[in-house]
Amino acid sequence: MIDVSHLTKIYKTGTVQTVALDDVSFSINKGEFVAIMGPSGSGKSTLMHIIGALDTPTSGKYILDGEDVGKLSKDKLAEIRNKKIGFVFQSFNLLPRTTALNNVSLPMIYGGIPKKERLERARVLLKQVGLEDRMTHTASQLSGGQIQRVAIARALSMNPSIILADEPTGNISSVQSDEIMRLFQNLQKQGHTIVMITHEASVAAFSQRIIYLKDGKIEKVSGKGRK
Repeated sequence: MIDVSHLTKIYKTGTVQTVALDDVSFSINKGEFVAIMGPSGSGKSTLMHIIGALDTPTSGKYILDGEDVGKLSKDKLAEIRNKKIGFVFQSFNLLPRTTALNNVSLPMIYGGIPKKERLERARVLLKQVGLEDRMTHTASQLSGGQIQRVAIARALSMNPSIILADEPTGNISSVQSDEIMRLFQNLQKQGHTIVMITHEASVAAFSQRIIYLKDGKIEKVSGKGRK
């Protein structure tokens, strides 16, 4: 599903160069749940942006579901972000005065899905994440854990091949965090490919495999986490 080969990303500010990623290579299989860990400045957010087709590497190759992302047009990249990748952010990125149902429906508007169909799918997804009784609540009326569940339902709205989660438990309690991670595990069992950025070992342990980054390089890769 994901194959990155010799990825390097260098940021230039005047005469100063910062190497964010340094010759990074790995593969992620379809249906796998992988966590990417590392301290601040390790390159994990840069890597997430490249995997999410939000940024391009300075050198190296990124193959997503058989397509060379580096050769795609801006329009094709936007289509991939809308249809193939579901994003879950630490800051949730929901519209606070909009209902859960309409927040989940939003990506489907851009995907050109008719209103009746997108509302029905949004209802199904909210039920799937355990929020069937909160569909008409606005984001400002929900708890942190509930808001993140809405964000996950929204990420699933276009039936993406991949879910990219950037510190998905950063703004919620430890109890809510465990609930969200169990939800990710269930989604993986349903066939979704999940790539998660985290700095918390207890969160990464819910994944099948952990890729550790340090100073822009892969330091090590561990095997399966806990069940």
